[in-house]
Amino acid sequence: MEKKFTASTAPTEEQLLYAKILQWGMLIGLLCLFVTFAIYVLGIMDPYIPLDKISQYWGQSVHNYLVKAEIEDGWYWVSMLKYGDFLNFIGIALLAGITIICYLAIVPTLLKNGDTVYAVLALLEVIILTVAASGIISVGGH
Repeated sequence: MEKKFTASTAPTEEQLLYAKILQWGMLIGLLCLFVTFAIYVLGIMDPYIPLDKISQYWGQSVHNYLVKAEIEDGWYWVSMLKYGDFLNFIGIALLAGITIICYLAIVPTLLKNGDTVYAVLALLEVIILTVAASGIISVGGH
């Protein structure tokens, strides 16, 4: 039996745009993860933690690992991109941040369609996600 879409079940213009950006962002992020992992595994760039010493850190909590390896938390990883074992954070950050880009992209469409409330909610979501990702507000949960 073939399903027919009605006006109420068909995806909206902004839903399609959101999905398209999300799909491309996921593909680019995944490709980035594969490439950066290959760079790490092939030894193209030296790792911060030498491979022969990595097993010393496996059983530790994140806090103990960061202290012992002398790594700061937060956005410190950006300054560590010269090491092969930190390159994968690029793909992770892209995958984590693609939602912000999706929300920003649909705001003009929402405004064009007169969905002002949804546009404001999308902008609030962008602000909340950006502030959360920035580390400005820290509640100590992680």
